[in-house]
Amino acid sequence: MEKLINCAFNMDTACVELRFTDGSICSIDTIAVENEITRNMYERSELDYLIYNDPLAYADLILNGDPEVYLKTVMEYKPLD
Repeated sequence: MEKLINCAFNMDTACVELRFTDGSICSIDTIAVENEITRNMYERSELDYLIYNDPLAYADLILNGDPEVYLKTVMEYKPLD
């Protein structure tokens, strides 16, 4: 892969797409990622925020980071008893 030229969320496919100067495309299926990683709607909303507001940070988190650690760090989920 060459230099990244574009990163955007494609609403038609529900994928974050990374386009490179050599013409290659990396497509991240956000629904499949959420189904594998998240346990509740609050974690899904955290990932959705990244998808819509900062797709490059989302792609970096999924490809290079640990999404489960990220979600534990940003979540303050307290169930009602």
